[in-house]
This record gives sequence, structure tokens and C-alpha cells, in this order.
Amino acid sequence: MAEVKMLPEERLRRKIHIRDPTLRNALSELFGTALLLFIGLSIVMQFILSGEKLNTWIQINVGWGLAITFTVYTCSKTSGGHFNPAVSLAMLTLGRLSAKDFVIYCVVQTIGAFIGAMGAFGIYYDQFVKYAGDIRTIVGPHATAACFCSFPAAHVSNLTCFFDQIAGTGFWFSLYV
Repeated sequence: MAEVKMLPEERLRRKIHIRDPTLRNALSELFGTALLLFIGLSIVMQFILSGEKLNTWIQINVGWGLAITFTVYTCSKTSGGHFNPAVSLAMLTLGRLSAKDFVIYCVVQTIGAFIGAMGAFGIYYDQFVKYAGDIRTIVGPHATAACFCSFPAAHVSNLTCFFDQIAGTGFWFSLYV
């Protein structure tokens, strides 16, 4: 029987294909989370480190929305595209994710988030130095912490912040399911 000739890219695809579904899903979550954070944080860094001159809050929201759409679309067939331990916890609660996979997802999502944040910080490092020198602060005229996460106003209580996160995550998860 004659051997079927494969295209070079098909031979390469077969050689590098990851057969273990747990490893494949873990890598998908790792790279998806890293890419999501890299894109999203880069958008925020451009806004903050330019002194709020290069883009606006609406562009940040649209940019994050496109980043989420792109990364979830890219990884959803492999791992589900969770990219957030809260989403993985909800999937565990609903019985759509095993406890073993939940732990793996949480670990690789955390690692991926740090990789994405380090990548964005590396790209914008010179801008950080120009904006705030060698000092990284949470508050003040040249605060840089908001490049990586959001902070509540001083008058907002921890309880309000907690329920805000629960309600927000629940809302977005209800759209996901």
C-alpha cells in the first residue's frame, strides 16, 4: 500500500502535537492568561504612563474587551478559556472541572498572569523610569501600582469591595455559561 504524502506543516503538526489533555489544557491556560494580561496591562500602562494623554478610559475598556474576546476565542476549544481562578472555581462548583484540573488551572493561571505582567513591565520599563524614576508607589502623583491592578477609593470599605467583586464576577460568569 502506498504511503500518503503529507505536507510539511502537517508533519510538523503531528510531531509537536501534545497528546496529554491535562498538559495541553494547562499550557493553553498558561499562554492564554499570559497573553490576556500582556495585552490588557499594556493598554493600561500606555494610558497611565503617558499622563493620560495617549488614550481614554473608553479605549481601555474596548481594548480589554477585545483582548478577552481574542484570548478566549483562541483557547476556548482547548481548555475552556477560563484565565481566572474564579471562573475555574465556578466550573468546579458546577461539576464541569475536576478538582485536580482546578488546582492545575489555578497554578498555571497565576504563573501566566505573572508572565504577562512581567512582559508588559519589560516592554514599558523605560516609560516607568521616565514617569516615576526608580520609585514604585501605590498613591501619589506618579503612582504606578494602578498599571497592574485597580484600587478602590479611600472612602470605599473592604466589604463593599468584596461584594463588588462577587457581583461583577458572577455577572460575567453568567454570560460565560
